[in-house]
Amino acid sequence: MNNKNKGILCIILSAFSFALMSFFVKLSGDLPSLQKSFFRNFISLLVAYFILKKSGFGFKWQKGNFKYLILRSSFGTLGIIFNFYAIENLILSDASMLNKLAPFFAILFSFFILKEKIKSWQIISIIIAFIGSIFVINPSILFGNLSDFTNFPAFVGLMGAICAGGAYTMVRKLSINGEKGPFIVFFFSAFSCLVLLPYILIKFTPMDTLQIFYLILAGVFGSLGQFGVTFAYSFAPAKEISIFDYTQIIFSAILGYLVFNQIPNKSSIIGYIIIICVAIFMFIKNNQESY
Repeated sequence: MNNKNKGILCIILSAFSFALMSFFVKLSGDLPSLQKSFFRNFISLLVAYFILKKSGFGFKWQKGNFKYLILRSSFGTLGIIFNFYAIENLILSDASMLNKLAPFFAILFSFFILKEKIKSWQIISIIIAFIGSIFVINPSILFGNLSDFTNFPAFVGLMGAICAGGAYTMVRKLSINGEKGPFIVFFFSAFSCLVLLPYILIKFTPMDTLQIFYLILAGVFGSLGQFGVTFAYSFAPAKEISIFDYTQIIFSAILGYLVFNQIPNKSSIIGYIIIICVAIFMFIKNNQESY
């Protein structure tokens, strides 16, 4: 198996892990999104701590990276809270598709923050992908009837994708600056837990054993997903394998149908097709420009 195939395998396993994370978050029932986010990130904190301890990388950030770690952690914390809220209130495939808009927003953040060049075809792709997201959120807004825009959970899911795009951009900046992946995950998880801890202490909602078990599994699969992406991009560049990350939509749709009897409506399916077609176009375009 060559490195590209290893990267494809890792990113598909990562997508499956994230789909299972979303599945167990939804399965954990009627708990506050902030509480679910805390337990998910607490598990990631333990995993990242163990990896850092074994690797010998240490627990200090590189000089000049602190502000980027804070930005990455702030974007990431908001992104997870928004995403979990969307998972609770939407069908799994809708929440997953909205979250997969993050790479498009990462292009915009990279332009404004990292001063990376943005090409005309990328701008057009972002606009078309955003139109696709409107179909998932509420197609009536396309025709000017703003009073019909009532799908608040989908709007929150879109905000989660924007925050995730900002987080990805900060990860890229930190990687360029020499920060190690496990430490970035550790810092983000610790930051998120500290920020959410006051809410947990004041507004904690009692959980039964099964809910705790589901949230532990959500944290485990979320961690596997994060590290799966890290391994995938260590084997092959994003432009060669990133399209396979969209398999999460398929996994989420299957789990949603089999367990929750969820079926996407027609407008959501139109949105899926638009967004995935744009992702395929960007994938092909990136590969063409690399040769």
